[in-house]
Amino acid sequence: MSAKRRLTILRILVLVSVIALIVVLFLFRNQVKKLENYGYVGIFLISIAANATIIIPLPGVAFTTAMGAIFNPIGVAVAAGLGAAVGELSGYLAGFSGQGVMERAALYERLTGWMKQHQNLAYVMIVALAFIPNPLFDLAGMASGALKLPLWKFLLACVIGKILKMLMFAYAGHYSIDWITGLFGR
Repeated sequence: MSAKRRLTILRILVLVSVIALIVVLFLFRNQVKKLENYGYVGIFLISIAANATIIIPLPGVAFTTAMGAIFNPIGVAVAAGLGAAVGELSGYLAGFSGQGVMERAALYERLTGWMKQHQNLAYVMIVALAFIPNPLFDLAGMASGALKLPLWKFLLACVIGKILKMLMFAYAGHYSIDWITGLFGR
């Protein structure tokens, strides 16, 4: 079997696995919420699940805000940010698996050329997109996988952006609960 054929089979298997993961997470979303009883490990696992879905959003940021009111916001941000970055690998892998289709497109050639010339800017963009709460980060992950950005660099940029975003939401939860309890004199 040729190397090109093995790569094509690998891409198909990865795509099928990502689709299966999305379906399982969507079907069992209520059971995933029970993981919150496990503290930081539960926060990490729920954050993986919330970010492993492609296009179908799960409320990971709302969960992080709520957990910031209960646990140490820094610990919540680190657990949720790391989990979110790991979950975003599903988009990266989906892009990697669809890369064979994109390689023949003229746009792919232009993007690849731009990425080679401005590689550091691409990682800054990943950090910024991971930080900004938006459902379009999946597209950035898919593009990163399709353009063959090194996985560890994508993951590092994603971790930085996700932890910073989760820190903002965890502290929002922490301070909002203090504000609410202050209103009622507790």
